[in-house]
Amino acid sequence: MALSLLLVEDNARTRDQILGMLAQTPYQVEIAVDGLDGLNRARKACFDVVLVDHKMPLMDGLLLVKNLRDSADYTQTPILFMTTSEPEQIREKAERMGADIVLGKPLDSDELLGKLRQLSPRDVA
Repeated sequence: MALSLLLVEDNARTRDQILGMLAQTPYQVEIAVDGLDGLNRARKACFDVVLVDHKMPLMDGLLLVKNLRDSADYTQTPILFMTTSEPEQIREKAERMGADIVLGKPLDSDELLGKLRQLSPRDVA
């Protein structure tokens, strides 16, 4: 059974780059184009991992993370938070909202894939 990952990213170019990084993983990726879209998709299906952008229209990433953590389905789900801000400046707030890991953008492919391997609920080859 494939692992499911919800990618919440409003920038199409960045989405494409991340999808390229995830192409060699066992993840079935579903895309949300903003925070509200991400919340709605997360309510319809339960994902193994959620990858959330920081600054998005309709609902920013911090509020999305908080909303996910407030849902019983996502209390233990790994959430990776991506930001164009300096990660150290946003890390405390993102973790307080419920993010497991904060990554700076542009993402480093090796770092992203390594973190996903660490956090995955099942073995990822």
